[in-house]
Amino acid sequence: MTIQNRNSTFHTDVTRGYLADPRTYLTDGGFETSMLFLEGFDLPAFAACVLLEDDAACAAMDRYFDRFLAMAEMAGTGFVLDTNTWRSGTHWADAVGRSPARMQDLTREAVQFAMAIRERWQDRVSPILLNGVIGPAGDAYDGTLALDAAAAEEIHAPQIALLAQCGVDLISALTFGSLPEAIGLVRATVRAGVPVAISFTVETDGRLPDGTPLARAVLETDAATGSAPLYYMINCAHPEHFQDVLNDEAWCHRIRGVRANASRLSHAELDKAETLDDGDPDEFGALHAELSRKLPGLKVVGGCCGTDHRHVGCVADAMLPLTAV
Repeated sequence: MTIQNRNSTFHTDVTRGYLADPRTYLTDGGFETSMLFLEGFDLPAFAACVLLEDDAACAAMDRYFDRFLAMAEMAGTGFVLDTNTWRSGTHWADAVGRSPARMQDLTREAVQFAMAIRERWQDRVSPILLNGVIGPAGDAYDGTLALDAAAAEEIHAPQIALLAQCGVDLISALTFGSLPEAIGLVRATVRAGVPVAISFTVETDGRLPDGTPLARAVLETDAATGSAPLYYMINCAHPEHFQDVLNDEAWCHRIRGVRANASRLSHAELDKAETLDDGDPDEFGALHAELSRKLPGLKVVGGCCGTDHRHVGCVADAMLPLTAV
């Protein structure tokens, strides 16, 4: 049996238990926006991996994740724990101002950092899945910068292989706005033998930034990859931007995660914003209770840009009683 096949067997066991668990899992909120706007740390090219070079930032990250894990403990559910690797791929080295080798080191350190958090909490929250986060190769909001599937597979494969080697339980591709890039990334995860969740971002009309309707994005990714993703997610959009495109069709049952924005602003407006729009946490929670009725298979909930522990706490209060067994 090859190493890849051994890894595949291990990951299958982990994710089978995760998906069979009837509980809804929590995850964190808008990590990068919290570190930038609330904690005041600099994120070159919005790459949070560099925070691992700063002791004060590491302490802030510990405090940040502790708040969310405490919620999971109180709710009696599991937790999906992200690595801060959304922009730690070597193709971001120039923009971040680090060497490709240093970016790889930061990826390893990010997994180790998350493992230390899991070790600290695993007696109180179980299970805690180590989630290797990967972002798109370019601007998530610019649909004109899309890679074709083959190029996407090549550019994402090194980071996927490294995260798998470091021992993550699954990969989550967050804020993907291009159908071909999502397909290419899934193919790279299949090669690496690690499970993947694909999280699409949408504009205010419920379509991906490249113009693809959400339903088509899910169906065509499945068709092109043999339904390889564990499931799909929606992130980095306000619930009102996509709730109207959700329906009773089969593709919606493949959406099992939501990490929404606090703000109703469009991506273009958010890009220009100099202050944080944190919306209304109570309303945010209520909107997720409505989403849980449209997405009965919802597995993991958290937040994205502008959200923090207040928003995710309101989601837990509003939604978890509805999904309890």
